[in-house]
Amino acid sequence: MKEILREIGMIARALDSISNIEFKEFDLTKGQYLYLVRICENPGIIQEQLIDMIKVDRSTATRVLQKLVMNDFIEKKEDPHNKKIKRLFPTEKGNSVYPFIKRENEHSDLVALEGFTEKEAETTFNLLQRIRKNVEKDWESVKKGNRRNY
Repeated sequence: MKEILREIGMIARALDSISNIEFKEFDLTKGQYLYLVRICENPGIIQEQLIDMIKVDRSTATRVLQKLVMNDFIEKKEDPHNKKIKRLFPTEKGNSVYPFIKRENEHSDLVALEGFTEKEAETTFNLLQRIRKNVEKDWESVKKGNRRNY
């Protein structure tokens, strides 16, 4: 079997490294931009939804969100109906950086899919979605304290 996950991992690490370098001028580091993008695209999202969207553990998300709040990229606001819930919103600073991050993402997509036909790009997207959904089952299970059978 081909080592598909290694290829996916190399692609992800290369793009993450590029983004960390390019977003340094905005004081966004270590993947913080990913959280900021999701919050800009989903203002008012709660941390649990964000965790599920990005597929990270709670402690990692908490640290990243604290830094984004500290650096004035996002703010937490109480939910008007449930005071225990904190909703995440981009600040003016966060919203001002978002278009640059979005352009970088679109450029990375174009570079990654260079030479692909529209049909090949669509097929690749659909196959990757299937892979993600397969992996999500294990992620959900392990997150709940279960172990995988090898």
